[in-house]
Formats: sequence, structure tokens, C-alpha cells
Amino acid sequence: MRVAILGGTGSFGRALAGRLVALGSDDVVIGSRDEARARETATELGGARVTGATNEDAVAAADLVVLAVNAGAALDTARAVAGPLGTTPLLSVASAIEFRKGAGMVCDPNAVSLAERVQDVVEAPVVAGLHSIAASNLEALRPDEDALLCGDDAAAKELALEFARKLVGGRALDAGPLASARALEGMTAVIVNLNRRYKAHAGLRITGVDGVE
Repeated sequence: MRVAILGGTGSFGRALAGRLVALGSDDVVIGSRDEARARETATELGGARVTGATNEDAVAAADLVVLAVNAGAALDTARAVAGPLGTTPLLSVASAIEFRKGAGMVCDPNAVSLAERVQDVVEAPVVAGLHSIAASNLEALRPDEDALLCGDDAAAKELALEFARKLVGGRALDAGPLASARALEGMTAVIVNLNRRYKAHAGLRITGVDGVE
């Protein structure tokens, strides 16, 4: 699989790229607005199967594109790559959350998830997922947690689930339609608050779901 990671120079994108490079089973393209920075990150990660490019060039020949930019840049980035992206499946991992003094991290008050807003600006089928997985956990061995993904396009979702299975020691689970992305994005705030409160590296495991590898 050829995976393009938009925002691959940021903390989550870089950790994800590093995990894929370590696995060695996929070709990885680091995408960034700054091509030189993308190439520099690819060189730092090492490996013959990782390269750097602009976001637009990164998506051109990808089988799966991961939108790993910060939430504030997600829609602008999606609009910028919509043309070359075409119908290539897009995995949205960003969460629009914010810190409020005295309350901690809180969910975006918008009733529509960020992933759904991304879907409105691209033709590609959007899948949302990996929101409960921290960059620091990806940097270690496959974290002992489940990955939750949701989307409306069955083929795109299955491709994203296949991708997520490589990343975690637990399972990649189908969490339903893209409308469920608001709940998954909100889980990021919950995980961050747990990590702050207990100085932990929290993740999720879903109980009572049997027969899933």
C-alpha cells in the first residue's frame, strides 16, 4: 500500500510515519505545505520506502491518504488537495478540541464532526478514526489498544481498517457511519484529560466484541 500522510512533519503524522517505516510493509509519502521540510523529515525517518513531497504531490499516487494536520488546518488542506486527491480514500484523524481553563480539554461545540466537514469539501470517501491513539503510543511497539473507525463508504472503510490493524496490538473496529465521527473526535478530549489527570498514556479497549481479529 502507498500511504500519503498530510501533516507528516507534525507530531502525530511523524509518529505514524515512523511506525509505518518500522513495519516496512508500505510505501510512505510525507506530505507538507513545505516540500523541503517534508523531504527532511523523510530523511530523518530513514528507510528506502519513505519520501517527502508537497501535500498535493503526495496524494497523487496514493492508495490511502491520512489527513494528520492539526484541526485548524484540516479544511484548508482538504480543499487544497481535493483535485489531485480525486476519489482516493481519505482517513481523517484530527479532532477539533480546545483547552478551557478550569475545565481541561473540551469537545468542539459544532454539531457536525470535523470529518463530516472534510467530506463536504472533497469527492473522496472520508473515513474517520485513530482519534484515541496518542502519538507517543505509536512511537512505542504496537500499543495494546483498539482502533475505532467510522465511515459511509464500505470499501474505503475496509481499506482504513486494514491499515489500522497494522498499527495497534488490539483490534481495528468498525464504529458505524461517518456521523459517528463526532463521538470519536470527542474521545480525544477524554483521552487527553485522562493523561493529564493521571500522568498516563491512556488508550481504549472495547469489551464484549468477540470474533474480531
